Amino acid sequence: MIRSVLVANRGEIASRIARTCREMGIRSILASAEIEAGAWPRRNFDEALILDSSDPRSAYLDVGAVIDAAKRSGAEAVHPGYGFLSERADLAAACRDAGIRFIGPPAAAIEAMGSKARARSLMEKLGVPVVPGYHGDDQSDERFGAEAAKIGYPILVKASAGGGGKGMKIARTEPELLPSLQSARREAAKAFGDERLLLEKYVEEPRHVEIQIFGDENGEIVHLYERDCSIQRRHQKVIEESPAPRFSEELRQRMGTAAIEAARGVGYVNAGTVEFILTPSGEFYFLEMNTRLQVEHPVTEMVLGIDLVRAQIEIASGRPLPWKQADLVQRGHAIEARIYAEDPDEQFLPQMGTLLRFDAPAGPGIRVDSGVGAGSEVTMHFDPMLAKVIAFGATREGSVARLHRALGEMVVFGVTINSSYLRRILRHPRFMAGEVSTGFLAEHEASLRRDPSLEVAALAAVLSSGAGGKRAAVEDGRAAPPSVWDSVGPWGR
Repeated sequence: MIRSVLVANRGEIASRIARTCREMGIRSILASAEIEAGAWPRRNFDEALILDSSDPRSAYLDVGAVIDAAKRSGAEAVHPGYGFLSERADLAAACRDAGIRFIGPPAAAIEAMGSKARARSLMEKLGVPVVPGYHGDDQSDERFGAEAAKIGYPILVKASAGGGGKGMKIARTEPELLPSLQSARREAAKAFGDERLLLEKYVEEPRHVEIQIFGDENGEIVHLYERDCSIQRRHQKVIEESPAPRFSEELRQRMGTAAIEAARGVGYVNAGTVEFILTPSGEFYFLEMNTRLQVEHPVTEMVLGIDLVRAQIEIASGRPLPWKQADLVQRGHAIEARIYAEDPDEQFLPQMGTLLRFDAPAGPGIRVDSGVGAGSEVTMHFDPMLAKVIAFGATREGSVARLHRALGEMVVFGVTINSSYLRRILRHPRFMAGEVSTGFLAEHEASLRRDPSLEVAALAAVLSSGAGGKRAAVEDGRAAPPSVWDSVGPWGR
């Protein structure tokens, strides 16, 4: 068994990994940028050292620095978390060459899935459904125009190397194609250093459903069921849940089988996620494979009662899978919301500053994964996600109501966060009915805006009752009245 792990990451995922290491009696070492040497996650680790770099963000992107840190600390393994180097084949290869275990898939599997174009070709060969499209070597505008005409509009233009919505444009008509190609190339070159593109048929009102998979060195692979990640803003996930709403058992089994075939086709080992788009008619198509742990992995852990990080470490130590497919049974429902330092009512403007207070919610069925606390600095250098709040209940209705209650209890002073916006999503009638798609937030943008008149009424009620800001509870699954705390700017939630 691995006895020491270097975590080359930051924030809530660094803390998440360290806690499992502590439970397993494994020495944990945090490798961080110098600017974050005293950040909140440090307290969860046994040791810490600095990744040398003149730029805070690039510190987490330097393969040589991570390997050097692992050698200096005597770490037997490196866990990359998610983001940064987590899907870089060269880190996995460098760990192998240095005699350090990489807690993730082999470099060859990362390489195979690192390019959307290569991944599409491979999935076609394996018989995994893919969206009609073009991913050839001829990158001329003329070829793209001809292929788009064959596929049929609307067309989705995507960067071949990358994700997170960067280099992704929709051309609904032929005149829109050339500007979309030019814009996508610029974004792809800037974000990934690779301007190659691919085309896909754009699916109207799709859902984003992903399947968690796990493999071991003996070639055994299982799926750990699905997560619905359809609630997205500009291709960034906001709310995730499992089981997926309005989802048949027959579809669940077909997608799980397809995900296993995709993983087996690249000799996959450790944790990964196969992402699909699901059409309103029930057809599904391969989107991409994330060769790492996902931000939303806690919902899978809660419905299956397992620890994915523990399993990652055990598999990286050479052990077989800790479960057979028949052992994995979904129980209840889990839902996760991402807490960002941003102002949804000001075009989601990122927030910066010192957290003067950070009170996380609690109670039955509530889990909070965070990497901050009072005194933490929110800077311009990194993603503004502060925490994830996850709720578990016997039913979807119960877990949604529980998450709504928990978000109402969160108190943050120093920056504005998006918890009130998340609560409005959870109480939208279409969301409550499970009628979700990747276009949900854009479609309901107007109805999800804050209503100032309700805030005035709430403030008047508080003042007249002498409640002193006390929040009303959520009872019988109904939303609590608007809280005065929802409108107090950078000193509130």
